[in-house]
Amino acid sequence: MFLALKEMTRAKARFGLLIAAIALLVFLILFQQSLQNGLLTSFVGGIRNQSAPVLVYSVDGQRILQGSIITPDLEALVESAPGVGEVGAIHQGTFTVTSADGAFDASLLGYADPALGAPTTIVEGRLAESLDEVVASSADAESGFDIGDVVRVEPGGLELTVVGLADQAQINAGPTLYGTVDTFLDALRAQNPDAGTPLPNVLGVAPADGTTVDEVVASINAQSDELDAFTKDDAADATPGVAQVRQSFQVIFLLYGLVIPCVTGLFFLIVTFQKAGALTLLRAIGAPAGRLVASLLIQAVLIVGLGYLIGTLLYTPVSQLRLGGIPLEFETAAVITWAIVLMALGLLSSLVAARRVLAIDPVQATTGAGVGR
Repeated sequence: MFLALKEMTRAKARFGLLIAAIALLVFLILFQQSLQNGLLTSFVGGIRNQSAPVLVYSVDGQRILQGSIITPDLEALVESAPGVGEVGAIHQGTFTVTSADGAFDASLLGYADPALGAPTTIVEGRLAESLDEVVASSADAESGFDIGDVVRVEPGGLELTVVGLADQAQINAGPTLYGTVDTFLDALRAQNPDAGTPLPNVLGVAPADGTTVDEVVASINAQSDELDAFTKDDAADATPGVAQVRQSFQVIFLLYGLVIPCVTGLFFLIVTFQKAGALTLLRAIGAPAGRLVASLLIQAVLIVGLGYLIGTLLYTPVSQLRLGGIPLEFETAAVITWAIVLMALGLLSSLVAARRVLAIDPVQATTGAGVGR
């Protein structure tokens, strides 16, 4: 430990630059992780965090809420499927609304049963109970969608009062509102008085007692090729674009994961070559090879650890920001996971230099080999 710290103290600039480089890479990794999760949550958080365990789309809807239409025949098939308990209609549409902060294209979801389609992540206020009450996504609270705010559906001027806020409840990366089916129909008729009564976009389904959600999904899909049933988590993951976004970010994370061990390994290898003479003399006067390797590994742990700590400290305030319509969050699981991964990769990469140390022959100190190189 003393040898490792002594060398780092004598070469502050060299080791400091490596720590700074690792800190920057760590910051970028964690920021990209928050960006990925925030982006996906803004698109499908409302699907994942609603109360229906199973969602049923029409195949023609291509797994898009607003594109799906459930006809009465399909609804009857769902209700008659073995293992199905409660079934509730869910409507979704995009409306132009005005708040105190201006006009927005907002998604409005109307549910027939709060147990099948209402948001489950209420953090303030309550669920909508009466006509023209809505719950809004907490990410939109500062845009005029806070509790007590009134938003107007345009054209028509229908006023909707926000009575609750829900975390991670957005869809389509924009303001998202939840209310009863009657509220949805009111908004639709305010926008278009001749709209009539639309068919539900999807059905929320709860399994009967003794039936699992996976069994219900299989049972419903067996009823007709026109039905597309998913658990709510699978429905979120199956939404078009989600898989592509994840794959794109995974490529970025892979590249970052390769850069850090390459930088760390190359650094220690260069340093080992530069101090070959000193290492040879230390071996000649009896310094065990194990002690020199241990010093190298201690330096790797300190460098990666300090770099990771600084990178995390830089990431913490940024993770509380909002980028456009995308709210970021501190990703605790990602911080822990990447700490383990990068420490392991950093140590593995330093073993290349460790092998060089172990290969040093003390006799070289008497022949001059390796000294002064």
